[in-house]
Amino acid sequence: MLDEKKSLVATALALGGTLAIGLVIAGYVMGSQIKETKLADRYVTVKGLVERTVKSDTGIWNLTYKEAGMDLPSVFAKSQTDKQAVLDFFTKQGFAKTDISEGQIQVIDRQANEYGGNQQGPRYIVQQTVTLTTHDVDKLQLAGQHTADLVQAGIVLGGNQYGSANGISYKWNGLNSIKPDMITEATRNARASADRFAADSGSHVGAIRSANQGVFSISAAGPGSGSAGEEGGGGPSADSSVMKQVRVVTTVDYYLQ
Repeated sequence: MLDEKKSLVATALALGGTLAIGLVIAGYVMGSQIKETKLADRYVTVKGLVERTVKSDTGIWNLTYKEAGMDLPSVFAKSQTDKQAVLDFFTKQGFAKTDISEGQIQVIDRQANEYGGNQQGPRYIVQQTVTLTTHDVDKLQLAGQHTADLVQAGIVLGGNQYGSANGISYKWNGLNSIKPDMITEATRNARASADRFAADSGSHVGAIRSANQGVFSISAAGPGSGSAGEEGGGGPSADSSVMKQVRVVTTVDYYLQ
């Protein structure tokens, strides 16, 4: 009987010890998980900015002219004379014929407009656009300064619908060639900001939690570049400027340890 009691006590002690050890292990595991969870909530969001100034590689001049009058054949003849004057102007500025293309002729009969009522002034308006496309943006910019020569020749230039005051726009097509380097540099700048923040807070920068490379933007580089054209912010538009500024901002979340 005594042996049976001793056996029961030993069994109870063994079970109790096992249970205690299990509780200790469970508490340690739970504590570690809570600690890891808290550490996972510690991160810093930083931004990396990179800007590059580039020069346009293509220039486009959409030069629109128009003539108006009561007799369509004579108005059309004068429009053809204007076209030849425009072609001669481009040739004089040093551009090749292959750089020039002629748009369709538009004829407006103001009396044929049934919603126009009693129209006053010339009945017919003949309008055409001659487009110059070149990679010599410096030459194009210089030629744009001589637009007054066409006005002095009696050519009526049409309203602008292509970006700058005289229909000249400048394009840059090299974004894909500099994208990788700019993203790398922006990410490096973001990491430097994270390192400074971590040093100030007594932490260390860990792995990346999330990252957003941002959107590339192209704007006019500084006031007075290229021709004057207005954009949302009141400055020159990107298309009106020979020199452009390429900008990207990356946003990165880093864990802090």
